[in-house]
Amino acid sequence: MQSVTHTFARRYEADPESVGRARAELARFASRAGASETLVDGLRLAVSEAVTNAVRHAYPLDPGEIRVRALVGEDGLEVVVSDDGCGVHRDRADDGGLGFGLALICELSDQVTMAPRSGGGTDVRMRFSLPASGSGAAVGRL
Repeated sequence: MQSVTHTFARRYEADPESVGRARAELARFASRAGASETLVDGLRLAVSEAVTNAVRHAYPLDPGEIRVRALVGEDGLEVVVSDDGCGVHRDRADDGGLGFGLALICELSDQVTMAPRSGGGTDVRMRFSLPASGSGAAVGRL
């Protein structure tokens, strides 16, 4: 029987090509952790939106990094997309962003929080319910 890793942690450059890589790698992780095809589809879209937001908004002047972490616990799958960029600004009318990405993330996840990081940047934390299984999944919080 193949062992399943119940944690995921990757770093990506804040560029558009990283969006697809993050989406695909996290979808494989979620599938191996027992997520349904429907949940994986929603997860792909939610993570794409969160990573795209970081790519577009976090580092307007300099290159940067985006971190994606995930943990399977007793209460589901938790995913955190983090950056060390300039933080969230409410006035985005000048950059063409209409704000639909965050609304979509909220619709696709069971719970979402967006918070500033103490050293700068933003954490987007998403929770997705998984079917109960006796897999002995790691328990914790990211």
